[in-house]
Amino acid sequence: MEQEKNKQILVLGLDGAGKTSVLHSLALNRVQHSVAPTQGFNAVCISTEDSQLEFLEIGGSKPFRSCWEMYLSKGLLLIFVVDSADHNRLPEAKKHLHQLIGTNPILPLVVFANKQDLEAAYHITDIHEALALSEVGNDRKMFLFGTQVTENGSEIPSIMQDARDLIAQLAADMQ
Repeated sequence: MEQEKNKQILVLGLDGAGKTSVLHSLALNRVQHSVAPTQGFNAVCISTEDSQLEFLEIGGSKPFRSCWEMYLSKGLLLIFVVDSADHNRLPEAKKHLHQLIGTNPILPLVVFANKQDLEAAYHITDIHEALALSEVGNDRKMFLFGTQVTENGSEIPSIMQDARDLIAQLAADMQ
C-alpha cells in the first residue's frame, strides 16, 4: 500500500492559464504571481491540518501536453485551470480536458476558471458551457471555481481557501 502515498494532485491546463500562480497562491495562502511559463514540471507540497498534499503541475505548452495522460493514472484528482478571458483558446482547452477525463471516468475534477478579475473574463456559467462540463460523466465528482490571483502578497480570496479545503477532502477520500 506504500505506493498509494505517492499519488499526486495533477494541475493541468493550457500555457498562460495561470496554473503556477494558482498553485503557489494555494500553497502560501498569499497571492503569488508567476510570469515565466513552466518548462516541464513544478511540484509543490501543501500541508493541511490532516495531511500533506502533493501537487504536480505539468507545463501547458504543446511539447508538454503529450506527457499529461501518462500522469493521470498516478493522480488522485485533476485540477484543470483555464484562462476565463482567453475566449479563443477555450475550445482548445475543452478538447484537451475531454481527452484527459475520457481516459479516467472516475477521477475527480476541479476546474479553476481563472482570471475572473479581468474585464473580458467569461462568467463561470459561460465557462461551464464552453468546456461542456455537463458532459463529464455522472460518476465523477466535478467542481468549478471562479478564481483570480490579483495583488501580490495579498491574502488569497476565500473562494480559493474553500477550493483548497475541498481539494484536501477529495484527496483524502481517494486514498
